[in-house]
Amino acid sequence: MDLTKNKSHEEGGLATAIEEQTAKLPSDVFLWTSIASMGVSLAFKLSGHKHTALFIGQWAAPFLLLGIYNKIVKTQGHD
Repeated sequence: MDLTKNKSHEEGGLATAIEEQTAKLPSDVFLWTSIASMGVSLAFKLSGHKHTALFIGQWAAPFLLLGIYNKIVKTQGHD
């Protein structure tokens, strides 16, 4: 009995297409974009643009989460 796949909850066509394209990206891309967003945020903070710094600084976590999702799709595949 295979409990890892639920046939009633398969990925849609759009999600599958996106996963196939993003799986081609190296995982480093997401790490470096996260680090870059923190650096750009720091630069805006130092130049006195507080709200812009906060806005850009909040991108780091989503980039890292996208990297984790990308890694899971690469290693486990999609439905």
